[in-house]
Amino acid sequence: MKLWFNLLCRDMQAQFDFYRAVLGLPEAKASRSPIYRALETPDFQFGFNAAPAYGLLGLADRQPAADERVPVVAYATLMLDGPGAVDAAVQAAQHAGGRVVKAPYATYYGQWQAVLADPEDNIFRVSSIGLPAGIQAPALPQD
Repeated sequence: MKLWFNLLCRDMQAQFDFYRAVLGLPEAKASRSPIYRALETPDFQFGFNAAPAYGLLGLADRQPAADERVPVVAYATLMLDGPGAVDAAVQAAQHAGGRVVKAPYATYYGQWQAVLADPEDNIFRVSSIGLPAGIQAPALPQD
């Protein structure tokens, strides 16, 4: 099985460019169309749909207004090669117009992780298994 994950975008090309800058992944050129761009690895395709996709998918009634902030109902976690890659992705996201929601931190399950927002305010995480040298995983919160 190969996962294809898509974002419905206000500016498809800008979103594609942002994630390409942050992740350094190649374009899935065979999937390119006037209303779709994607990044691809052997394991997944990360796609970006232009507004006409709402109608094609039968979702026209769920398309947000141009200035409407969309709630967070799902987010992607992109597993990177190590803590340094997480830190580099955070810097790249900021330089490409994204925003840090939660700076890199140690999780109780032993990952180095950051929570980011793209230029359209979609939330995503970058994470790696393992922590930077000298950092220990905190205890599981008991709340």
